[in-house]
Amino acid sequence: MDKFVKLGQDMVLLWDKYHPMYLSGIWNTLRLAFVATVIGCFIGLLCGVLNTIPYTKNDPLPKRFLLKLVRIIIRVYVEVFRGTPMVLQSVFIYYGLPYFSDNALRFDNIWAAAILIVSINTGAYMAESVRGGIISIDPGQTEGAKAIGMTHFQTMVNVIMPQALRNIMPQIGNNYIINVKDTSVMFIIGFTEFFAQHRYIVGVNNMYFPSATVEMIGYLTLTLVASFVLRLIEKLMDGSDSYELAQGDQLVMAAGTYSHPVAGSPFDEKNEEERSRVRLGLENRNGSMRGDR
Repeated sequence: MDKFVKLGQDMVLLWDKYHPMYLSGIWNTLRLAFVATVIGCFIGLLCGVLNTIPYTKNDPLPKRFLLKLVRIIIRVYVEVFRGTPMVLQSVFIYYGLPYFSDNALRFDNIWAAAILIVSINTGAYMAESVRGGIISIDPGQTEGAKAIGMTHFQTMVNVIMPQALRNIMPQIGNNYIINVKDTSVMFIIGFTEFFAQHRYIVGVNNMYFPSATVEMIGYLTLTLVASFVLRLIEKLMDGSDSYELAQGDQLVMAAGTYSHPVAGSPFDEKNEEERSRVRLGLENRNGSMRGDR
C-alpha cells in the first residue's frame, strides 16, 4: 500500500511541475491522429473506388492494362504498409528520402512529415476496409444503377458509398483510436507528441514509472472519450428507433398538397347543385347510348 501512496505522490508531483508539457503533447497527439485519419480515409476511399472499377475482355486493351496496373499498385501499397511497423516506415520516409535524393527531398516541416507518415499508414488499412464495405452492398443495387444509365463513379458516389460508409464507420473509429496510440512512434523523427514529452520528462528527473503511469492514464482517457464520441456518431447516423411512416403520398406531395374544394363552390362534391348537374349529365349520356343501340 505504501508503494501505491508513493506512486500517487510522484504522479501528482510530476503533473504539478510538467502538466503544460503533458497537455501540449496530448494536444499534438489529438491533432495529428485526427488529421491523419481524415486524410487516410480519403486515400482508402480513392483506392477502394479504383480497385472496384469493372472491366471485361471486350474492353479495349489500354483500359484493361491500366486498370490491372492500378490494382497491382494498390495491392503492393497495401501489403507493404500493412506488413511493416510504422516506426520503420517513419525512418524510411523521413531519413530515407534525403538519403537517396542527396537531400533534394527532405522535410523542413516536422508536422508535414508526421501527417504524411500516419496518413499513408492509415490509408493502407482503410483501403481494405472500404473494399470490404463496397463488397458488402447488394450487387443488385449496382446493377440497378447501371440500368438507369449511371457511370461507375456516379454509382459509387450516389448509391454505394453512402451505405458502405455506414458499414465501415466502426473501422474508421478503430483506426482513429489506433492512431492516437501509434503516434507515439513519431518521437523517432523528433515530433513532440505525448510520448515524446514523457521521454523528455523522464530524462530530466529519472522518474520513469510514475511518468509512464501518467501516460497510461492519459492514453486510456483519450481512447475512452474517442470511443464514446464515435459510438454517439454511429447512433446519430442510424437515426431514431421509433419512427412514423409518411402519411401523404410522396408523388402527390411532390406536386403540391391536395386541398379540399371550398364548401359551396361548384367543385364541392357535397354541393347539391353540383350533384344534380352531375346526375343529369349521366342520365343524358345513358339515354344517348340507348338511342344509339
